[in-house]
Amino acid sequence: MGVICFTQEFTTPIAPARMFKALILDSHNIIPKLVPQGIKSIEFVEGDGGAGSIKQTTFPEGGPFKHLKHRIDTLDSENLVCKYTLIEGDIIFDRLEKVVYEVKFEASSTGGCVCKMTSEYHTKGDMELKEEEIKQGKDKAMGLYKVVEEYLVANPDVYA
Repeated sequence: MGVICFTQEFTTPIAPARMFKALILDSHNIIPKLVPQGIKSIEFVEGDGGAGSIKQTTFPEGGPFKHLKHRIDTLDSENLVCKYTLIEGDIIFDRLEKVVYEVKFEASSTGGCVCKMTSEYHTKGDMELKEEEIKQGKDKAMGLYKVVEEYLVANPDVYA
């Protein structure tokens, strides 16, 4: 099994606690409302949202993917850090054992925050992933973060 690691970060004018609440703690409610064309639903199939819980994301019918499941490994609301693992889905799982993510929200000097993301792709055997496949996933995640950011800028009292 090989491991391929990627890191990325972006800055936002939104305070770290608000981004954490929207993207981590309440993502199952807000994201399907903001992008119903891309995500049909997000629901907990095990647990209450804390460490050990499993979230299932269901995509709209007719799309290239049906669903995926994430296990929340660590949820640190005080330090605004979440570590979770993609454990099931029809997204390149023919070549992957799992994908481990860590997301941190840190205060920036401008009053907003820096979101730091690390992704570890654990491949099956000697399978290889193409950089373009990983880039597509990263681009979709960044697009989702930007949609949430725009919503929070337009609605300053939400998650305040």
